[in-house]
Amino acid sequence: MAIHVLAVHGDSVGTERAAGGSLAGAYSVGVLCWLLSAGVYIAAKWVSTEMPPWALCFWRVLIAFAILLPIVQRHFSEMLALVRARGLELLFIGGMGLAICQGMIFVGLEHADATTAGIIIALIPIITMILARLMLSEPMGTWQVVGSILAFLGILLIIVKGSPDALLRLDFNPGELWIVAGAFCFSLYTVLLRRAKFDLNRLALLVLLLGAAALTALPFYLYELTADERTTLNTSGLIALAYVAIPGGALMYYLFNRSIEALGAARAGVLLYVQTIFIAVLAYLILGERLQRYHLEGAALIIAGLLLIILLKPKEKAAGT
Repeated sequence: MAIHVLAVHGDSVGTERAAGGSLAGAYSVGVLCWLLSAGVYIAAKWVSTEMPPWALCFWRVLIAFAILLPIVQRHFSEMLALVRARGLELLFIGGMGLAICQGMIFVGLEHADATTAGIIIALIPIITMILARLMLSEPMGTWQVVGSILAFLGILLIIVKGSPDALLRLDFNPGELWIVAGAFCFSLYTVLLRRAKFDLNRLALLVLLLGAAALTALPFYLYELTADERTTLNTSGLIALAYVAIPGGALMYYLFNRSIEALGAARAGVLLYVQTIFIAVLAYLILGERLQRYHLEGAALIIAGLLLIILLKPKEKAAGT
C-alpha cells in the first residue's frame, strides 16, 4: 500500500539503464513489489478482528522508517535541511498519503473484503488524473472524462453489489466507503507531492515521508490504546505486523524505488494494476473469498475506463499557443 509513492518524482530516472541492462529483471523487481504490496491487504484483512487498524498503520510506517533510515545516512544533511525548510509541508503530505490513507483502508477492511478493496484501489490513477486537472491544470481530454465516468460507474456497481435497489436505499457497506476515501487521500497525496517538487534523493524523501506518517498516526494509535479492546498484540497480530512492516513495508518500498530507477516512474507505475490481480488470487487462496459477478462487471468498467485514459491521451498544446 502507499504504493507508487514517488513515481511522481523524476519520471525519466533510469530508463536508459533498463535499456542497456536486464529489462526482464527490472520488471521482475516491479512485479515482486506489487505482490508484496498485495499481501498487505490480505494480512490486514486476516487480522482485522484481532488488531485495530491504527495500531497496524502506526507500527508499519514506524518500523519501515527505522529499517530504511540507515540506508540513506549519506543524505542526512540534505534531509535535515529539507525538514528545517519545509517540515510542515512534509508532515502534511506524508501524513496524508502514508498514514491517513492507510488507516482509512485498514478501517475499511474491517467491514469489506480484500478483493473489493483491491479493485477500488485501482481507481487511484483515475482520481489522481482528475485532481491533477483541478489542482495542477494538467490536460484532460474528452476520452479521459468518458473513461473516468466508466470507472466511477464500475466502482458504484461494486459498492451496491450489482443491486440498483441498494443505491436507491443508500444501502452501502461502510467499509467500502472508507476504502474509497483512502484512495482519494492517496490521490491527493500524489498530486501534492508532484506539486511540492522536493529536491531530494527519492529514497531519502520516502524515509522522511514515513517519519511524517508515523507522527500523524501516533495520536490515532494512542486513542486506540484507551478505546479498543484489541490493542494487545497476539500471535496473529504479530505475524501480520511483521509482514506489513518488513516484506510488505520496508522491502516493498525499497524494491519499488529500485524499479523506478531501472524502468522510469511511468513504466514502473503502470505495474500498479497487477496488484489488483494478486489481491484477488491471494484473497481466494488465503481468505477463501470468491469473485462475485458484480466484481467482474465493475472491474470490466474500470478496465475500459483505464484503457480510454491510457490509450487516448490528450494532445499537449504547442508552446506559445
